[in-house]
Amino acid sequence: MRFHGHLCPGLAIGFRAAKLALERLGAQRSKDEELIAVVENDSCSVDAVQYLTGCTFGKGNFFFKDHGKQVFTFALRSSGRAVRIALKRRDLRQGEPSVDDREARTRWLLDAPVGQLFDIRETEMPMPAEAVIRKSVVCDRCGEEAMPCRTKKDGSRTLCIPCAREAGLASLE
Repeated sequence: MRFHGHLCPGLAIGFRAAKLALERLGAQRSKDEELIAVVENDSCSVDAVQYLTGCTFGKGNFFFKDHGKQVFTFALRSSGRAVRIALKRRDLRQGEPSVDDREARTRWLLDAPVGQLFDIRETEMPMPAEAVIRKSVVCDRCGEEAMPCRTKKDGSRTLCIPCAREAGLASLE
């Protein structure tokens, strides 16, 4: 809760999903890139995932897919095992308090049996390459440094993503 700032239903969902993943994979909090997390939303839940698992954008083992779903996939590099954890549809989560009662709903999400909250399955997941640190390049338009893989060539000029967009070049994203 210290990391996120407050206790809420989203934080409870992420806490339960991350804890479950660590248990299922027999994993510890990631010190480097041993564990990988793929989250499919940008809600409060992902703060709990980062805090419990040690997966972060900065380490290169935390990936965001903007699908708007409370779905989390975790993989362990050493074994290649992966688990996908998806929050069940609200109408299948029997006994859940109303969304209007945040405190009761948060408590319920923290205490409910795992099987009542999530659909859990082992899955195949191609392992992303480990993070590579490359020397930054300077954008010829704005003068700011950017990662080489996030630039676009315009003739002999190197442009960062915002400058490439302003120049009307195809998107890099």
